[in-house]
Amino acid sequence: MSPLYIALLILTTILALALIALVLLHAPKGEGMGGIGGSATLFQGKRGAEAGIDRVTWTIAFSFLICCGILGFGFVR
Repeated sequence: MSPLYIALLILTTILALALIALVLLHAPKGEGMGGIGGSATLFQGKRGAEAGIDRVTWTIAFSFLICCGILGFGFVR
């Protein structure tokens, strides 16, 4: 195995762990049973911090998919 392959494996692992952490940081979207009484806030806009977490999550998810594609198709050996 080449050093580039090992580095890509480590990067993919770090991205996977970061993606898990970021998904767990997201606020729940639904209201659950509280939405029945008409107090649902589902269609309100996102706040600044939540929009930032969304942007970082999408960036890391895209990077993770790229790394998995490179590893899966065998471009680096």
